[in-house]
Amino acid sequence: MDTAIVLFNRDLRVHDHPALAAACERAGQVVPLFVLDPSIPGDARHGFLLQCLADLRASLRQLGGDLVVRQGDAVAETMKLAGEVGAAAIHASADVSSLARRREARFAEERIEFLRHPGVTVVPPDALRPSGGGDHYRVFTPYWHAWLRHRHRPVLPPPHRVRLPSGLAPGRLPRPGTDPAMPGGESAGRERADRWLRQFLAGYADGHDDLAGDRTSRLSPYLRFGCVSPLELACRAERSEDFVRQLCWRDFHHQVTYAFPRINRENYRHRERRWRHDRDALCAWRRGMTGLPIVDAGMRQLLAEGWMHNRARLIVATYLVRRLGLDWRDGARHFFQHLLDGDVANNSGNWQWVAGTGNDTRPGRGFNPLRQAKRYDPAGAYVRRYVPELADVPGAKIHEPWRLPSLPAGYPARLDGTDG
Repeated sequence: MDTAIVLFNRDLRVHDHPALAAACERAGQVVPLFVLDPSIPGDARHGFLLQCLADLRASLRQLGGDLVVRQGDAVAETMKLAGEVGAAAIHASADVSSLARRREARFAEERIEFLRHPGVTVVPPDALRPSGGGDHYRVFTPYWHAWLRHRHRPVLPPPHRVRLPSGLAPGRLPRPGTDPAMPGGESAGRERADRWLRQFLAGYADGHDDLAGDRTSRLSPYLRFGCVSPLELACRAERSEDFVRQLCWRDFHHQVTYAFPRINRENYRHRERRWRHDRDALCAWRRGMTGLPIVDAGMRQLLAEGWMHNRARLIVATYLVRRLGLDWRDGARHFFQHLLDGDVANNSGNWQWVAGTGNDTRPGRGFNPLRQAKRYDPAGAYVRRYVPELADVPGAKIHEPWRLPSLPAGYPARLDGTDG
């Protein structure tokens, strides 16, 4: 009986999983595998990941299988397991980061069939090419139009059954040291998607920038770990062009990263600014102690929840690179360390967009964080939620505490020394 391995990476689900579906269709026995690689830092995502894996194991057991867990180098451990079970093929979801591409290249050198499948994005990152030439789209709007015209693959149901080879030890799954702010796993992700699509999708266009209202989906961590299929989500949300456009932005950054895998360490536009190097300023920004309330609220939300409102991300990133003049890579590293949804493509792509080194067609673009605060948090409720020192500051003055006779106790003066 043929045996195949399905190597899970950023696709921790059983619904709409092309690699798992193909393996179950072609092979009599299927080994679902996840390799915990100790060389990859867990950061804030480790607890979330372990909850995702526990949920995936439960789902596979309901289908008659199990999740086999090994620790070590992903390629070495997969090949070792392939030898033990006599696997004829390895199935995996294709990814775009330099780490993932190196891993795929190593598998291609082994004497076993290695099959890459879609599933990490709505549209595969190499599926769309500009009509004028080039290996990827550099500007979003033309990509958006091509993306809308693309014929999607069908959304796949879970396999009816996963038949595991007999006598195979599944391995121990570590327990999370601390619980993440959001529960991990496909079950939690699908439940959140069902509830949010039903209650809030219709108002997304009007409410997604409302900082205090918090009406965004918060599905990004589940998309990052593949607990929710981006294609299934796009199909279910098709009546909201604004929300689907955000999924397209995610795909856009993935196709850029596929073409430029050094995006997390090198400028996409080969032009380097003269960045300031101020460790004290960077530390104050990381801690949410800049003296600009809207920035501090966003940074403290990140530390408390492992997540930040999308409008706040834009504000705090702009403040770091435009007002403080600090290197976008410093900000990207901090985000990547703390965000549950931190991935190379979206994190680095968005930071480079803000810094003017990426895909923004107006690289000199800038905006005023204080005006953003007054527009998207007019009553100051978002700031009060995350900056308790300012809880008693009246009205709109919460965005400008330096105009008070004295600053609230424990709150710093403006880091950048400006007055607006």
